[in-house]
Amino acid sequence: MKHTSSAVLKVFLSVAVFALTVVTNLPAQATEKVIYTFSGGADGGEPESGLISDSKGNLYGTTGAGGGSSCSCGTVYELSPGSNGTWTEKVIYAFSGSSNDGIFPFGSLVFDGKGNLYGTTVLGGPTFGGTIFELIAGSNGTWTENILYNFAGADGSEPYAALIFDSSGNLYGTTLSGGTYGFGTVFELVSGSNGTWTEKVLHSFTGGNDGANPDGPLIFDGVGRLYGTTTSAGPHDYGAVFELTPGSKGWTEKIIYALPGAGGSGPFDGLIFDSASKLYGTSATTVFELTPGPNGTWTENTIHTFLGGRDGAYAESGLILDKAGRLFGTTYTGGAHYGTVYELRPGSDDTWTETVLHRFAAGTGDGVFPGPASLVQDTRRNLYGTTSQGGTAGAGVVYEIAP
Repeated sequence: MKHTSSAVLKVFLSVAVFALTVVTNLPAQATEKVIYTFSGGADGGEPESGLISDSKGNLYGTTGAGGGSSCSCGTVYELSPGSNGTWTEKVIYAFSGSSNDGIFPFGSLVFDGKGNLYGTTVLGGPTFGGTIFELIAGSNGTWTENILYNFAGADGSEPYAALIFDSSGNLYGTTLSGGTYGFGTVFELVSGSNGTWTEKVLHSFTGGNDGANPDGPLIFDGVGRLYGTTTSAGPHDYGAVFELTPGSKGWTEKIIYALPGAGGSGPFDGLIFDSASKLYGTSATTVFELTPGPNGTWTENTIHTFLGGRDGAYAESGLILDKAGRLFGTTYTGGAHYGTVYELRPGSDDTWTETVLHRFAAGTGDGVFPGPASLVQDTRRNLYGTTSQGGTAGAGVVYEIAP
């Protein structure tokens, strides 16, 4: 797990042990299958990113370790489906560890309209502040890497999260640290002529009421505002949900929800919208809903609180929403102590019912410790995700959950 402090994790593990005596009847309702096990070597290891898919059903992701023989600096990989439920992994890029390359890609990838891939590395580059890279699709399955930007510190450092595009082809993201005050940034990368890109810091977090250390991706609303989360600081010092509004003099940040601590803290991933413009996200112990009101106000409703036992504990990952309005996510621990995949189904009177779809189990070849990135769902309603550890080599797996 990339950022969780040992003190916080100890609290949740102790809660998990207690809650095993409280929650006794949450049966799994789906079938899990490991579709790829990483060796930790040339094929990669310790995948923490989520997956994305192309039109052919191939899956793409990153690993934070493994790769080249001289540097276990991480990879970008492709998983291709075959007959009889088999999958074939191919490393399409292994990071070299040189001063001209990034290392440790923890965030998920994003496609552009031409099928090229974009992502971030936490470290690397000339000043070791992390990079933004592009992988250009060529013929015969080849890919060519191009570094679009190297972070230097004042402009941001340690970009963990996935990037997003706007309608003009510009990229937006967050850095965990760096910026004017050292507490992270929201940035824009503007596409120029001849393949050049220019970075602009939209907001530098102060570490005070505006939040600190954003770890998740951003999301746009319909009028061009950006939304995201910070893992710490904010009005109650337990993290926050923020809104960034563009204007003639730049972008203005506003906190729309401050995590209260007792009811959740430390959101580590991003947010999603539903068709009613409600936002959904996760904290360490809750899944929350934010409903927009008049004059830019937002109302929070906690739709699920994890007990820390068989229903899951430490909800690091973000959520996805299906066409039926159901939410899906993962917890890093809980279940059988090694994490869960869960579903939240909406009911009447704003109630939600949790079903645990899978509990990860050590020593069985299964993965352990899923996330922290979101799941992805295919057209047949199968869910796909990664675990950072577990599998026969202990280096993590890619798994499929069939309904």
